[in-house]
Amino acid sequence: MSVFGKLFGAGGGKVSKGNPTPPEAIQRLRDMEEMLSKKQEFLENKIKQEMTATKMHCPKNKCEALKRKKQYEKQLAQMEGTLSNIELQREALENASTSTEVLKNMGYATKAMKATYDNMDIDKVDELMQDIADQQELAEEISTAISKPVGFGEKFDEDELMAELEELQQEEPDTNLLEISEPETAPLPNAPSITLPSEPTKKKEEEEVDIKELETWAGSI
Repeated sequence: MSVFGKLFGAGGGKVSKGNPTPPEAIQRLRDMEEMLSKKQEFLENKIKQEMTATKMHCPKNKCEALKRKKQYEKQLAQMEGTLSNIELQREALENASTSTEVLKNMGYATKAMKATYDNMDIDKVDELMQDIADQQELAEEISTAISKPVGFGEKFDEDELMAELEELQQEEPDTNLLEISEPETAPLPNAPSITLPSEPTKKKEEEEVDIKELETWAGSI
């Protein structure tokens, strides 16, 4: 079907009953734009033809060609204005249709969210969150208890431990003083490894004579 048939209908320009939907109205505006664009192209070609005629014909015919050219230019200007208005209307309708669809989808999502929360009780939510907080606190207490060192049943008197610690702290300065006042004992030098000379032979002989004299004396008694 031609553009004119789409716009004015095949049966004498009958229009469907009821309000058109946005997609239908947008389509009709696009068809109108297409028709006007074709008429615009037609007028531009006619203006070119009249411009050629003014160069080829006699002065009288040139005047007629110029008149027709002026008429076509006027129609072309009106066509361009109409086409511009139709484009603006189509864009506005497309934007309105988009906004309507956005609002419709937002409303649909809101209904879905409301249906989701219909089965929820705010008091139960608060109770659940309190239970979660209590369980977290209990878990922290258990972790703290497990991490404490275990004494395997042994108990010590804290006062006795502190008293013993004070005694040790008092003894430490005295020990340090003693260690500082006592001079360090220097190691003794090693004895020289020198072989002593043997006794003279004469001395040995004298000792042997003395021993013999003692033996003689002892035998005469």
